[in-house]
Amino acid sequence: MQNLLQNLLGGGPQRQQYQDFAQRYDQGHPSEGYSDQEVLQRYQQVAASSSPQQYQDAAEQAFARLSPQERRQFGQYLQQRAQQQNVNFPDLNQDGIDDRFEQDPRALAQTTSRMEQQQPGVLGQLLGGGGGGTGGGNLLDNPLAKAALAGIAAMAVKNVLGNQRAA
Repeated sequence: MQNLLQNLLGGGPQRQQYQDFAQRYDQGHPSEGYSDQEVLQRYQQVAASSSPQQYQDAAEQAFARLSPQERRQFGQYLQQRAQQQNVNFPDLNQDGIDDRFEQDPRALAQTTSRMEQQQPGVLGQLLGGGGGGTGGGNLLDNPLAKAALAGIAAMAVKNVLGNQRAA
């Protein structure tokens, strides 16, 4: 059975747009090089089309590009947004934030992956893309949120494109 993400990438202009997005992700800081709308669109498409393992692998690779301090800040920001919107945030050590986020990108990837599995689309909603309306003004107002969503989308695309070349 062919992978949904591979179908999403397809061929022609759409494939080139995803390749371009992934290439821009590699240039500069992960939060720079694309609009909020582009990041949200790419993230939502990739998150909806990825298997849980593909999503978690891409998230781990994306979070590995962030510094330990950025991972901790992102984890805290994500938890804060989850509390504000009454979304369950898995706290693995019951003290308000999982301290492993800072040192282990896999811990943060597992948490975000678990949240996405339990409630598809929740990460995009929490970080600014949920309402779909205008006027909220919260569209990716945190550069680490933008870096996380862009990174997950870009790494998933790069992993699929790399696997297609290897096949």
